[in-house]
Amino acid sequence: MTVRTVIVGAGLHGCSAAVHLSAQGHGVTVIDKAYAGRHASGVNAGGVRRLGRHPAEIPLAMAAWERWQRMSELVGDDCGFRPVGQIKVAENDADLDTLAERECQVRELGFDHERLIGRDELRRRLPALAEHCPGGLACDGDGYANPYRTVTAWRRQAERQGARFHEGLEVTHLEAKGNGWEIIAGTQRFHADLLINCAGAWAAKLCQWLGEPVPLSAEAPMLMITERLVPFLGPVVGTTSRPLSFKQFENGTVLIGGGVRGHVDAQRQVAETRLAGLADNADTVVSLFPFMREARIVRTWAGVEAVMPDQIPVLGPSSTVDNVIHAFGFSAHGYQLGAITGEIIADLAREREPALPIAPFAISRFRHDTPRT
Repeated sequence: MTVRTVIVGAGLHGCSAAVHLSAQGHGVTVIDKAYAGRHASGVNAGGVRRLGRHPAEIPLAMAAWERWQRMSELVGDDCGFRPVGQIKVAENDADLDTLAERECQVRELGFDHERLIGRDELRRRLPALAEHCPGGLACDGDGYANPYRTVTAWRRQAERQGARFHEGLEVTHLEAKGNGWEIIAGTQRFHADLLINCAGAWAAKLCQWLGEPVPLSAEAPMLMITERLVPFLGPVVGTTSRPLSFKQFENGTVLIGGGVRGHVDAQRQVAETRLAGLADNADTVVSLFPFMREARIVRTWAGVEAVMPDQIPVLGPSSTVDNVIHAFGFSAHGYQLGAITGEIIADLAREREPALPIAPFAISRFRHDTPRT
């Protein structure tokens, strides 16, 4: 018998779940109040990184990175993945000590993907970098990809396998019916044996209806992109003590992001940029790459991200009801993990223990918290 599955949210995690569940023979319906990739998934910085992950996320990031190596095989498109490497730069000796401690921590966990590099190697890899930086932490094989292209590729693969997408429909009611669910969205009713909550910044509403409120906040990471510049940068660059994600694309444009927040307009359900924050981000760039002072910014934007107080996602079964799986709250660093979350959801749907450890991501960890408004 076909398992009727409704996924709420057509971001990358929802599309990944749709691919893997439809491949298992589920009858998959994906509902989104806007369109696939409208918010976090389609407008982020596109970082494909293992570098600097929360320890609980490292096993998932390593598995996802392996999938990124064969993305064309999985969804028929490499999604613009470029494994140029990533480097977290130390701006002073205290930063360098922090990075050395991080390298030791990662090795103690049994991983060796992050490596401390000194001033000479840092200068060789980043010749345009300011002289005051004493070293960095490098992760070869990390890189970046194209966010909206990625969401589109996963969506199309799901559709080729029979998944149906309904866009522009906001879920307004959820009710248990027998052993399944009735979901009302717009003027339509959907019935499901299995419900997947991939609703991103709006996932808390479903959790409230399910009797397991979560302290989720909606935040708006901002990004800027410059005019085309002469090639000067290979790896993606971050910093140790300040937010930054800095990369140059093949066409010469440079993206500046890394977590500086804008404003979420909850009523309009959009993100707005904040000039002061953009200026702070630009100052960080100029202090590292002084010649960037003359670069012109041609566009700015912000996405809406679901952020959890402990900065790691909710990924696993509901703690209050049967036949519900959660995958949300990736806290502005879930893009790379989208390559593996669908596999985990598919394992959970089959009531099979996932091969990767997900206990730290259980929704029950917030059982005694008070939800944010």
